[in-house]
Amino acid sequence: MTDWALAAGGGDREAADRFVRATYEDVRRFVAYLSADVPGADDLAQETYLRAMSGLARFAGRSCARTWLLSIARRVVIDRHRTAAVRPRTADTADWQGAAERAQPRHVPGFDESVAVFDALRRLDPARRQAFVLTQVLGLSYDEAADVAGCPVGTVRSRVARARRELAGQWRAEPGEGVAVAAGSAAP
Repeated sequence: MTDWALAAGGGDREAADRFVRATYEDVRRFVAYLSADVPGADDLAQETYLRAMSGLARFAGRSCARTWLLSIARRVVIDRHRTAAVRPRTADTADWQGAAERAQPRHVPGFDESVAVFDALRRLDPARRQAFVLTQVLGLSYDEAADVAGCPVGTVRSRVARARRELAGQWRAEPGEGVAVAAGSAAP
């Protein structure tokens, strides 16, 4: 993957295509979990690749290309949150949240479980959620996750352990079949 990124930085279009194809799903899942915005994940992933492709010529390969790319994705999500925080929110209806919930598909397999997992992850501290998603969902090593998060490896280990405890506590505290299924699907 790093070789493709380096070749793409040198102008090899085929290497750039391979690099994007090999990393797209990981980037998309990462931004979806980190931002808790599944519908907007494709937009965030595209923004990540726009930034990455413009900086690919400067990528020196001192770290794994995947780690470099996920660091860019993390900054994209942070920038999106900052932008959203300063924009006023408008809706055509007084019950905008109810309208949004009614517009969601209800009979898609796994919908309830996905909602339970996203709700549980959304309740986590953002740093813990990031460490958990990087290591347990995307499968990065603790060293790679530390590079992406810009913190020591021990901090990542601690955040993942605390996230696991919090998630387990949430699922034990909440009755319901969907939560039990979600707990099984989110465990590493």
